[in-house]
Amino acid sequence: MKPLLPPVFVNGVEIPAERIAAEAQNHPAPNGKPGLAWQAAARALALREVMLQQARARGLTPDPVEVAPGQTETEEEALIRQLCDLEITPDVVSDAELRGVYDAQPDRFRSPALYEAAHILFARQDDMESLRTRAEAVLADLRANPRRFAELARAHSACSSKDKGGVLGQLSAGDTVPEFEAVLNVMEEGQITGPVETRFGLHLIRLDARARGDVLPFQAVLPRLRDAHAKAAWTRAAGRFAADLLAGAKLEGVRLHAA
Repeated sequence: MKPLLPPVFVNGVEIPAERIAAEAQNHPAPNGKPGLAWQAAARALALREVMLQQARARGLTPDPVEVAPGQTETEEEALIRQLCDLEITPDVVSDAELRGVYDAQPDRFRSPALYEAAHILFARQDDMESLRTRAEAVLADLRANPRRFAELARAHSACSSKDKGGVLGQLSAGDTVPEFEAVLNVMEEGQITGPVETRFGLHLIRLDARARGDVLPFQAVLPRLRDAHAKAAWTRAAGRFAADLLAGAKLEGVRLHAA
């Protein structure tokens, strides 16, 4: 009988099924389609194997370095890094080109916005449906009489800010969880909205004020632009290098690309 998942070979070197199964745990796949995770793992290990073969063919000697305090590369990791250092040459982006990126969309480069907001938190519980019913009932009261926000916060909020009527004070980017901040970004000043679900539960949010950040000057964002574009250029060059290596290898039991 033909096996469900055939053996994988890279230039005649077998990648054991148990290694692929272990690697597959790092590759998510839709429910009921474990074969997709298997194929993704097989491709990853095939690339690793062909890079190791190339490094050895180049006569490289592993020279592991410390990558974090108390953590040193394995010899195979060192070989792959050394090969990449030799073979991957990313395109260089000039400051003039980065200036063009900046000038095309200067609004992307603003200092963080500042918010003044208040909320009423209904702490997460097992029965989220009944929690949402409670939150929506309080929201209805607020819409009927927004001036009751502080009173209702003191009565219902599970956050320590209830002692201040739900007022959170001044907030900037990163001070709240992303779901909360995303709502602040689209609210109008004076608006009350919700229920907004986060890892903490459900929130009724009032935006009191928002100060949009100023556009930062080009020189202030240039280091960040250089870094971002250098990383992107390296990723593109690495992708080309990997594709060329795989295209030149004899692979059995694995597809080069996802279906």
